[in-house]
Amino acid sequence: MKQFFPGVYSFGNNPATLNLVKGTSVYGEKRIQLDKNEFRVWDPKRSKLSAAILKGIKTLPIKEGSKILYLGAANGTTVSHVSDILGLNGIVYSVEFAPRSMSDLIALSEKRKNIVPIFADARFPEKYSDVGAVDVVYADLSDPQQVEILLRNAVLFKAKFIMIALKARCVDSSEKPKVIYDKSRKELEEKCRILDFVILDPFEVDHAFFVGEMK
Repeated sequence: MKQFFPGVYSFGNNPATLNLVKGTSVYGEKRIQLDKNEFRVWDPKRSKLSAAILKGIKTLPIKEGSKILYLGAANGTTVSHVSDILGLNGIVYSVEFAPRSMSDLIALSEKRKNIVPIFADARFPEKYSDVGAVDVVYADLSDPQQVEILLRNAVLFKAKFIMIALKARCVDSSEKPKVIYDKSRKELEEKCRILDFVILDPFEVDHAFFVGEMK
């Protein structure tokens, strides 16, 4: 079976992950049975990380057994696939501030024991500092200061790697996305070495994705 990365398989034109909770879907995604295994097709139009994988990122620091801090977890679509990759020996701390989304995350965590929902504002990481050191900080935030918030969390939690789905229109809707991407790269490079950069169009318009290693 072809793989994009360890734990991320290729089915047709899309990535897929081995379902940690066999027999259940999370967001209505297609499930495929192969021998005794069940795989969940990872929709790139519903997940920016899936889109980034299809657009050709070469580095995925999310691995089996990793400890991930996920900022802006929303309803858990991407979090659920991260959960699949990590397996039961990994953990994804999922930070979300919207009460409705948090309700969905809590329900998801009851089935997936490697998901820990955190009802908090990612701008104030000190409020969940008991998380401790992590391998990766992943950010998908609708905030003009999304890069600053990511780096603040990465430093506090001693992350080895960062990943960010950058929303150009949230940073400055009057500026061209390319200008935002260039400015964001410079801001990121103050704290980390950029390993990967892809633009997510046409899956997510005016979005880009960075992977970096903290200095």
